[in-house]
Amino acid sequence: MTKDRNVALTVPALPEYVDLVRLTLYGIASKMKFSFEDIEDMKVAVSEACNNAVLHAYGGDDGKIEVQFVTNGEELSITVRDFGISFTIAEKNESPSMHGKSIEEIQSGGLGLYLMQALMDRVEVRHEGGTSVVLTKKRMKSEETA
Repeated sequence: MTKDRNVALTVPALPEYVDLVRLTLYGIASKMKFSFEDIEDMKVAVSEACNNAVLHAYGGDDGKIEVQFVTNGEELSITVRDFGISFTIAEKNESPSMHGKSIEEIQSGGLGLYLMQALMDRVEVRHEGGTSVVLTKKRMKSEETA
């Protein structure tokens, strides 16, 4: 049984620090032997989560984003957490659905969550003193031999 590995990163909630999160993700996912396509998908999903925190969490005030990478052999979970204002989907306490809606009906910022769900195996959103988005990707069996 593989031990969990944990890497934590705290960055200012500013756009220029999102690249640092992406680079850290790239390094960890490469060591885990994820495919190039999976790594690119995870980078897009993590960027969306970080950008949401940068744009919406602190209302223009200074803030920070905590990013935690947890590996357990076959899976990588990335938690992007801010300590600011939670977004609206959580207040409804329901799973968002795009089905049957026009692009104008989807609230601004909502597309990022759909994109994250499309690119990752699991996406969880938690609201405890801010917002945490937990993005999980499982490594495919065929990728283990690399």
